[in-house]
Formats: sequence, C-alpha cells, structure tokens
Amino acid sequence: MWNYSEKVMDHFLNPRNVGEVADADGVGEVGSMACGDALRLSFRLGEDERIAEAKFQTFGCGSAIASSSILTEMIRGKTLEEASRVTNEDIARELDGLPREKMHCSVMGREALEAAMLDYYRRQGREVPCHLLAGTTLLCHCYQVTKETVREAIERHGLESVEDVTDHTKAGGGCGDCHHEIADLLRECAERRTAAASAPAVIGTLIELAPRATHTPTGPEHDAADAALVARIAELIATEIAPALRNDGGDIEFVRYRDLRVHVRLTGNCAACRSSAVTISGLVEPRLREFVDTRLSVVEVDRR
Repeated sequence: MWNYSEKVMDHFLNPRNVGEVADADGVGEVGSMACGDALRLSFRLGEDERIAEAKFQTFGCGSAIASSSILTEMIRGKTLEEASRVTNEDIARELDGLPREKMHCSVMGREALEAAMLDYYRRQGREVPCHLLAGTTLLCHCYQVTKETVREAIERHGLESVEDVTDHTKAGGGCGDCHHEIADLLRECAERRTAAASAPAVIGTLIELAPRATHTPTGPEHDAADAALVARIAELIATEIAPALRNDGGDIEFVRYRDLRVHVRLTGNCAACRSSAVTISGLVEPRLREFVDTRLSVVEVDRR
C-alpha cells in the first residue's frame, strides 16, 4: 500500500479542471489506453499570451489523476516559456511528494504538457523551441516514453536498474522490448559518471593529480542487520538456482538485497531470453520464498 500525501488524496478525490478545453490552442496526448495509462491535456491562451485555461482527461491511477489535476493549476497564468520550465519534480513537489513507484505519473504530466505545447507551435506554423524538440525519440512505445526522459531520470535520480527506470518513468513496464535500450542508457550514464569521478579534480588553480578513491563492491549490497538473510539468499542462489540455469547455458548473479527485494542479474543464455520474466517468476522467486522468506520479491536488473 502506497503512502500518499493529503494533497495527493485531495486532488485524486476532487480533481480540478477535468475535461477538454473548447477551441483549444494546444492538445497533447501521451501514454496508451491499452497499457492502462493515458493522459490528454489541452490548453487555451488568453489575450495576454498566458495560459487562461487548461484541462485534462486521464485513464490511470490516483497518482496520475492527482498529478494531472495539480499540473493544470500550476500552469494557469503562465506563459508557454514559463510553463515549459515546469518539471515532473515540480509536480511531485507541489503534491508534497509521490511514492517512488509513482513518479512516472508526474513524468506523464510533464510529457503531456510538452506535447500540447508542441501541438500549439505546429498549429501556429511557428518554429518549435529547441528545448521542446529534445524529447522526441520514443524509447518505450507501450507508454510513449522518450529516450531523453529516461536519460534525464537516470542522471537526475542516479537510477541503477531497469526497475528503477520503470518506477520513475513507466518505461519498460509493458512488453519489455525496450529493456535492452534502457540497459544501454544505464550503462552510458554510469560510464559518464565514472569518467567524471575519475577526472582530475580542479581546486582553485591547482589540479589534484592523485585519482580519488573509488568504492569497489565486494558483494551484494545490504544493511548489516540483514546479513544472515542475505547469506541464506546468496547460498540458495549459488547452490540451487544458478546450477539449474547453467544446465541451459544461463546463469544468475545476486546483485543486492533491500527491503525484502532481491535484485538479480541474468547472464549467459538467460540474458538474451525474452522469457526471462518467466524464469524470475517461475523459478527464482518461488525458490527464495519457499526456502528463505515468503515475503521476498525478486527484481531483474539490467542485463550485460
């Protein structure tokens, strides 16, 4: 069960500005009804070139309704330039926060606004500002999430796994065909962070020549209090699960444990298998629940 702020609950139960603006100047639609999340946002400018009216229609969860509702209030009275600077973090902050797993709802609101502004400029035959063109390469076709949105979320929040990306942007939450592209972006961003961390540090006019110490993981990450549980998980994976996968040319790596969630990475033939979700749900998770803890869930992270 998610913990929602009072403001989220208020906008969910009493959504503002539901519907579609008549004679709208811009209309943007993102997401997919087939996948369970879709948002349509429309706006009309006043004579002062500021947003006079904004409305939304959504097929989604309570967080999507709350995010859309408050977004229509946030952009009213703003110029398009000012509205373009509203980020998904601004939306979440205005709601007094969203659960990590629901951050993608704020991203959907931001993308619908962006699509509506693009629609406006194209209707007007006006040149679209460059910063609005940045996010036009679709990565996840199920949820209409762009590559730029995913890259920005990875860099801004330090995301490390495909699951993290899905929680923040919804990308990868449908058919899974984009998982390899998400994994590529995760590696690209991680390499960029590593390169930046290893670059000589400039202190005033001096350059620190000695490289900074880097943390080298020595095993699955976990809190010390969970050491015994982690040891049982690691042993079961090493002695029972991994050998079973190796029989088919695959393998599994225990990456980390956190809050009853076991993060693993499939390798070998398993990494290239489109049915990896079945491997996780049909083999890995049941074994861990049966022999370690019934509350455990297993999450597959990026593939190598």
